[in-house]
Amino acid sequence: MLTLAEVQNTLPSNHRANITQDMVDQLNALSRDPDEAKNIRDNFVSYSRILSEGKFKLGDYVRAVMYVSHKMMNKSNLEAYKATFPDRHAAQVAAGKEPKDIASLVSAYNKNILVTKIMEQAIVPSWILNQSMFQDALNTQYELMTDVDVSDKVRCEAANSLLTHLKKPEAIKTELKIDVALNDGMAALERSLTEISQKQIEAIENNPGVSAQDIAHMPMKQVN
Repeated sequence: MLTLAEVQNTLPSNHRANITQDMVDQLNALSRDPDEAKNIRDNFVSYSRILSEGKFKLGDYVRAVMYVSHKMMNKSNLEAYKATFPDRHAAQVAAGKEPKDIASLVSAYNKNILVTKIMEQAIVPSWILNQSMFQDALNTQYELMTDVDVSDKVRCEAANSLLTHLKKPEAIKTELKIDVALNDGMAALERSLTEISQKQIEAIENNPGVSAQDIAHMPMKQVN
């Protein structure tokens, strides 16, 4: 069971003040099935950072989490909608709405931006979901590579496949590029140094007895 402090601590600061003990009690009573209720509560905590990505109402967030939680239990859109909005669905049926009209409302809710954001967080990457299949494929390639009864071509292709998929990740090279823009002061300094260098060259050329070393040890103001 979630406590008031636990719920408040998981939410963005701008939503914490809106949480009351009554809301926590409702969150803890989202489902009669204890396992189902726990799953919904866990998802409420896991995806709470989505609240900081937009101006979403807390009540809408709770319902969206509940809807996505039911979807993750392999329920259809309609089943998840009915479990999330039992009173709303019952009212729609009582009002005589056609199944196709209710299906349109369900489809629209399924495309709701808040639901979509939570679904994006809930989807398990395929490489994780199919990890066992990846290992089975590697095992098969290894069996082919070590099977003396198959052709050399098959063994070679299996070996190359293993080398490709088991290759050590390349180190990520971090390149730091620093661009220095010349401001007025730096540009002036650059011009001065260029002028001084030119005068040093002229001093050497016009005074045969003066060496480059002599010029280098002169104070800069003497180079003229």
